[in-house]
Amino acid sequence: MGTKKSTVALALLVLAQSSLPPACLAVTSPYVRPRPRATLSLRRDADAGGQTPQQVHVSAVGPDKMRVTWITDDDAPATVDYGTASGQYPFSATGTTTDYSYLLYHSGNIHDAVVGPLKPSTTYYYRCSSDPSREFSFRTPPSGLPFTFVIAGDLGQTEWTNSTLQHIAAADYDMLLLPGDLSYADLDQPRWDSYGRLVEPLASARPWMVTEGNHEVEKIPLVERHPFKAYNARWRMPYDAGASSSGSNLYYSFDVAGGAVHVVMLGSYTDYEAGTAQHRWLQGDLAGVDRGKTSFVVALVHAPWYNSNKAHQGEGDGMRDAMEALLFGARVDAVFAGHVHAYERFARVYGDKEDECGPVYVTIGDGGNREGLAEKYIDPQPKTSVFREASFGHGRLQVVNVTHALWTWHRNEDDEPVVADQAWITSLASNPACKK
Repeated sequence: MGTKKSTVALALLVLAQSSLPPACLAVTSPYVRPRPRATLSLRRDADAGGQTPQQVHVSAVGPDKMRVTWITDDDAPATVDYGTASGQYPFSATGTTTDYSYLLYHSGNIHDAVVGPLKPSTTYYYRCSSDPSREFSFRTPPSGLPFTFVIAGDLGQTEWTNSTLQHIAAADYDMLLLPGDLSYADLDQPRWDSYGRLVEPLASARPWMVTEGNHEVEKIPLVERHPFKAYNARWRMPYDAGASSSGSNLYYSFDVAGGAVHVVMLGSYTDYEAGTAQHRWLQGDLAGVDRGKTSFVVALVHAPWYNSNKAHQGEGDGMRDAMEALLFGARVDAVFAGHVHAYERFARVYGDKEDECGPVYVTIGDGGNREGLAEKYIDPQPKTSVFREASFGHGRLQVVNVTHALWTWHRNEDDEPVVADQAWITSLASNPACKK
């Protein structure tokens, strides 16, 4: 969509438009998808030394810090040197090192260190383990609006994944949100390493905030009894930061844009029923959101709560039954899911019916996974389903101001990102009919 200034200019021209099309305009796209593409093979750089940092990625921690995570083959200090000029690192932070074993596989040394306090909207240059051979840089998110998220689910490691990542890299955005299914390692642990190398150019430059999907479970009865071993070791999120500590890396929340946006990352594959730790945490987290100060609340989950694709029918229903009323009561503005390898946007929904005070539901499990697309939809299209298409792509949520956000879905078409669906989302906090 270009720069933030152009986004704001566009917003001012069209704010008078309806925030969402009526469901009577429901569309099942006739677009013919290109053929599947091969799985990538990303081998380790043979010239990299044992202390050379690899698989570098960053995630946000509170309003002004970032966690840097990286892996080395050999022992190396868990130190990040950083500053605002290339080659100059006046600041330093030291973190921790861990590793894990899975069947016959043993990981490299997994380091992470939290750097900050940092200035907003500022590019920082950094090196890991004091290694001079590789310099990285990231840009910190802005402290206010506008704020742009990229949202992409079920990425995997195929040529379509690479196409999606190239399109994301060309965008101007502040943070990436991923609703589960990262590497598709599926027990083959070296695939976690190749995934880390694949996403490093993007994940080392902007904060990546992720939640788990079914492909992260990797539990083997009697042999590997602890689920999420690789995921928890490699992708540590800020579950213990801020005023709403969850106690679990599988679900957490955070604020961006000076508290104007609250993001809730939920766990589809850990207990969620009433009385469980996640359910109690979610109740408290949403109760602590002041909608007088927080304009938008968005949630991410892996298995979709609303889905008219024939794939994975009903798999999110139990979680929806347990938690939908909490999200509705808190006037959550939008819920983004993965799992189904296709795109679908619903109207504002609550209790399987259109409701102007319910969230907009979006399925975006189409990042480029190796299992292919879910091309079969239920016919006729439900009245609550506004647009659906089985294609690879990614989405962008541009929170323009305290009342409006622009959602666009970008289809991967002949190696070009094409805007195939878009909608204005009006903050429920600004809707008098939805005041609690």
